[in-house]
Amino acid sequence: MTVDQAITPVTAEYVARGIREATRTNATCVVIHLNTPGGQLSSTRQIVGDILDAAVPVVVYISPSGARAGSAGVFITLAANIAAMAPGTNIGASHPVTMVGKMDSTMTEKVTNDASAFIRSIAEKRHKNVRWAEEAVRHSVSITETEALEKNVIDLVIASTPELLRKIDADTVITAAGPRVLHTAEATVTEVSMGLGEKMLAFFSDPNLMYILLLVGIFGVLFEFYNPGAIFPGIIGVICLVVSFYAMSVLPINYAGLGLILFAVILFLLELKITSHGILAIGGIVSLAIGSLMLVRTGPTTDYVKISRIVIFTSVALSTLFFLFIIGMGLKAQRARPFSGVEGFIGETGVALTALVPAGKVRVHGEIWNAESLSGTVDAGEKVRVKRLEGLRIYVEAVRNPEAS
Repeated sequence: MTVDQAITPVTAEYVARGIREATRTNATCVVIHLNTPGGQLSSTRQIVGDILDAAVPVVVYISPSGARAGSAGVFITLAANIAAMAPGTNIGASHPVTMVGKMDSTMTEKVTNDASAFIRSIAEKRHKNVRWAEEAVRHSVSITETEALEKNVIDLVIASTPELLRKIDADTVITAAGPRVLHTAEATVTEVSMGLGEKMLAFFSDPNLMYILLLVGIFGVLFEFYNPGAIFPGIIGVICLVVSFYAMSVLPINYAGLGLILFAVILFLLELKITSHGILAIGGIVSLAIGSLMLVRTGPTTDYVKISRIVIFTSVALSTLFFLFIIGMGLKAQRARPFSGVEGFIGETGVALTALVPAGKVRVHGEIWNAESLSGTVDAGEKVRVKRLEGLRIYVEAVRNPEAS
């Protein structure tokens, strides 16, 4: 199996499925190629639990060269029956980072102590360096593959998977089902890849894509709200919102930032309905920008989850144009007086072709109509305004003040 991404619920389900498949087919072992910057602690606990409870031996191999097992990756590596690293790799920096908001000192200490106890229990079970494991959590220490081998953090430094399988052949490991002897030298390797659904969910968990989907979802629903019957924008909007909410469940979201984004939407809508001379719009822009910058909380071990500043500033600019121009023009069109049909004809001005005493002929929009005056006699050539239309006869009144037309 290959885990080359942040540790999320998608990753946890993928690893669990691979271990189940290996158990079902009575495989001699599972080899997990690991390259991760870290991830969600709850998903890490799930993966560690699956590895420790597995009846089949699990080998974690940090590879290829240049790969790392950061943060959550340390827990997963130490949980393996056999831990190996490729040359040019590193492991460490496991200090826990909260997934939402900021923690006070007391809560930080509690979370750190909990993570320390968790990694100590793993290291003790696998007879690894307990002291270093705790330092990785408390002080975010990181070491190379050579140092990891010297400190009894891993078992092997191996350059390739075939070499790894030859090296561990005939080794005996302790699994949840008891001792198992590995027969890997001539073993057939079967790759278990992520399924299409898992790949899609992992893809949509990208913070930049999550942010864009969130805004597109909001715009789609609002567009449908202001243009009932369009259907397509509403469907796309709901789908984007649901997918973005899923991504938020696996990312370190700061809900204060999400609240500011929603508040910005409210301010933009109020700007369209209330005359504030731009104050509400400016507040919406500021709220949207700050909320976007705060939306995904980053930290020393969560640098893999951050929204590009270019994406944020571009989205803020486009969002501002969307609310103030597109929706604004739509509302203006809804409020405007009709320009066609009977409603559009009422209120138009024309010229009396004959004297109206009270009936006669008038020209309106280049057309000659039978007309009847509602304001007494109207002389030929005098301007009139249409008041109502009945059949092919219009009822008009004289425009005594021409400037009023």
